[in-house]
Amino acid sequence: MAFTVWLSAKTLYYPDAGGHMWAYLNWALGLRKLDCRVVWLEAIHPGDPVDEVQARVAALKSRLARYGLAESVALCSWSDEPLSFREPEDCIPLESASEAELLLNLAYGIPADLIKRFRRSAMLDYDPGLTQIWMSTRQIHIPRHDLYFTIGETVGQPGARFPDCGVKWLYTPPCVALDWWPVQRSGPQARFTTVSNWIMSDWVTYEGESYPNDKRTAFSPFLGIPGRTTQPLELALCLGGNDEERRAIQEQGWHVRESREVTAEPWDYQAYIQGSRGEFSCAKPSYVRLETAWISERTLCYLASGKPAIVQSTGPSRFLPESAGLFRFRDVDGAARALELVGESYDEQCRLARALAEEYFDARQVVGRLLERTLE
Repeated sequence: MAFTVWLSAKTLYYPDAGGHMWAYLNWALGLRKLDCRVVWLEAIHPGDPVDEVQARVAALKSRLARYGLAESVALCSWSDEPLSFREPEDCIPLESASEAELLLNLAYGIPADLIKRFRRSAMLDYDPGLTQIWMSTRQIHIPRHDLYFTIGETVGQPGARFPDCGVKWLYTPPCVALDWWPVQRSGPQARFTTVSNWIMSDWVTYEGESYPNDKRTAFSPFLGIPGRTTQPLELALCLGGNDEERRAIQEQGWHVRESREVTAEPWDYQAYIQGSRGEFSCAKPSYVRLETAWISERTLCYLASGKPAIVQSTGPSRFLPESAGLFRFRDVDGAARALELVGESYDEQCRLARALAEEYFDARQVVGRLLERTLE
């Protein structure tokens, strides 16, 4: 497929961009696997100082160099207000957008005038349920696209717990670039891990109800799990220097480390996942409540690396297994039982984890189907 695809990402304002960047890299590398020319589009705030923008762009290019994308960066404004400086000479000019076959927008609310530059445009929703709530309550505005994709199985379907916002949503699985995430054996001291923000003032308000939507709230009922399993558990968390919170978690039997130690760069994040025994994680309350069968891109990276994942259920799925490489628990007993089952058949669960990634989440296959639907 000799197409040119611009991928709209949102990484410039993330200081520890390792894990966050992989959410976009997997799609970009899937496009590259299909022989597409990929342009990495980043939006910047038009009032930012020029030297600050230059530093951010240089850091981005440095990260992308390892993946062959350093010379494929384009810049745009986050708003209708134009940038107050000329694009760097080593960036792709916006004028060439009209030559591309497709804009794949993972950054959501970029300006409508920019989207109109492209022959075809597709938005990809990776916050299923939340995106539709934000749209319906006007917390975000999504300009018109030709097609709208979502990684939520129930989005736009009868019985969904949120509106479709008058949009025809097309389901696509999330993806992982298998060539870049090979199977990696872990050492004997490896732990089940996950990477997460912890203390955030994140709330969801919808139809007169408000509830916290942070990982601290999600993990709270499960903090005693270390006392229920023989498997070692570790949390890589952004605690903001809260030593009291760290001690409280450690007293429950968890090993805790600072997330910035493992997320500073994409390769640091990858090394952390591939050095783990597997993943154990809880989902944000919104994903549990809204039942979209959401699965994290992070979990796919564990699976592709041959690491079994034990994660909280986010609703019935048409294809996600309950206990084969991927275990989806609903309560404390189920979580503890899954950890022990994986420990008893670890090598087999590692094989099943990789097989699951190959069957359903291979970026080449997932992106190929998306392109066929978009450019048909």
